[in-house]
Amino acid sequence: MPRDDATGTLRQALEVALGRSLEPAPAARLGGSFGECLRWTAGHDDLFVKLAPAGRHTAFEAEAAGLEELAAAGAVRVPAALGVGTAGPTAWLALRWIDFGAPSRRSEAVLGEQLASLHRVGAPRFGWHRDNTIGATPQRNTWDDDWVRFFIRRRLMVQLDLAEANGVPGRLLDRGRALCEIAGALFSSYRPVPSLLHGDLWGGNWASDASGEPVVFDPAVYFGDREADLAMTRLFGGFGPAFYSAYQSAWPLDQAAGTRRTLYNLYHVLNHFNLFGGGYAAQAESMIGRLLGELGH
Repeated sequence: MPRDDATGTLRQALEVALGRSLEPAPAARLGGSFGECLRWTAGHDDLFVKLAPAGRHTAFEAEAAGLEELAAAGAVRVPAALGVGTAGPTAWLALRWIDFGAPSRRSEAVLGEQLASLHRVGAPRFGWHRDNTIGATPQRNTWDDDWVRFFIRRRLMVQLDLAEANGVPGRLLDRGRALCEIAGALFSSYRPVPSLLHGDLWGGNWASDASGEPVVFDPAVYFGDREADLAMTRLFGGFGPAFYSAYQSAWPLDQAAGTRRTLYNLYHVLNHFNLFGGGYAAQAESMIGRLLGELGH
């Protein structure tokens, strides 16, 4: 973001919204996935301030609401959301700063236990009270009594439609839509219950604080099948055996969970194609082919 006048405008907006005085300039400027992030001292505390174009203000509001939902569950630590707003052309989200330390086998095991506790927080239906984003992609969370219908309509079909607009090969689209027609067969003997999910739980969205306690952040919260959260932990790495062992001890997964893992991770791989392009289309097509093969097509 521009320095000088823009920094002053941002500081003033933060001070008014948060009711506290900030140092004249940020202590550090940090990179972020979709915009700049700042460490800014406010009295005896430091803030972590995420920045983006003003059009992402609603996404920041949803992220703050997701952090509040997770915090209310009392299962796993999240950064405290302090405020959301805009300053000229810039949207901002202010969180309480957390000093991170090196993760350990113990912190992984505690995270596994805590995630199982989080997943025991339920709801009458699948979805959430508001839409949010998965990365920079809108994520629709309209309530639904039927999990398979919710996941196909609000997750896979949305990503396939975006992929079509982004020029993905027609074979992938045809096979992906064929998969959506028959994916319910993967749930013939399994009836998931709505669980509070982090929603974007890859290895880069958790850490340990200075005392070794796990922290999760950057959520895409909704109530869904807990297997979806566990599936994503295996997509990009970052979770060791202690995590899975602790989760399994706290709340064992259905024996056929592995057969649905590819279906759940297909959503995220398609989203990565829609955000970044590259080889994710080939990865998604391979996953679709594997699932169709398992279903006898």
